[in-house]
Amino acid sequence: MADDAVLVTHDGPVRILTLNRPDSLNAFNAEMHHALPAALAALSADREARAIVLTGSGRAFSAGGDLDTFELYARDIEARRQILRAGRRLFDELVNTHLPVVAAVNGPAVGLGATLLTACDMVFIADHTFLADPHVTVALVAGDGGAATWPLHVSLLRAKEYLLTGDRMPAATAVEFGLANRAVPADSLLPEALAFAHRLAALPPQAVQDTKAVLNQWIRQAAVSVLGYGLAAESQSHDTAEYHAMPGLLKR
Repeated sequence: MADDAVLVTHDGPVRILTLNRPDSLNAFNAEMHHALPAALAALSADREARAIVLTGSGRAFSAGGDLDTFELYARDIEARRQILRAGRRLFDELVNTHLPVVAAVNGPAVGLGATLLTACDMVFIADHTFLADPHVTVALVAGDGGAATWPLHVSLLRAKEYLLTGDRMPAATAVEFGLANRAVPADSLLPEALAFAHRLAALPPQAVQDTKAVLNQWIRQAAVSVLGYGLAAESQSHDTAEYHAMPGLLKR
């Protein structure tokens, strides 16, 4: 349905997952935190599916966390714990799905949005846009995946530069550093991502799927050693004076 948080459409053996909260730049609220892993889990049982394209509706891929929830997580620790558990489920579902996932980054990918694409298997990015993980700029630890995945792609020093500052990374730099495979004009983004997904879908499925599973052991190992600590540290951030003093975020 058009008002679902995540839309699922078919293109032969390719399934297109579209983050569908364009009015909020596809920011993750509780509904989307549930809908995306649920959609990925459902595709695991789809015997006709051979590849997935993940993209966003409107002008953004995803703005990450929903700012409207920031005050809630400051005062309601149970709601905070629930959303952090949901974030872990989302990360695990994306990494563990047996189908190859091609990201079509149509606009800004920020915070959790940037983390999503680092857990995909191929990343096409529109050449006009950017990535950023600005957790620290809103007094939060970048613990929901970025600290685990970015060093695998860009080196530890480059990950530190961007995660410790929250600076934007233009599309061309993302390709140069290894957070994206190809930067393409916006009007050819989805066709090129779909073409690549169909290329994967045409290959022997067991070979593709289990090669992905082997490669993703690097991400699983990083998640085991980093992600739990990171989520705990991010949760603690919500209790700091700096977080409570952030202008425009918490209306107290």
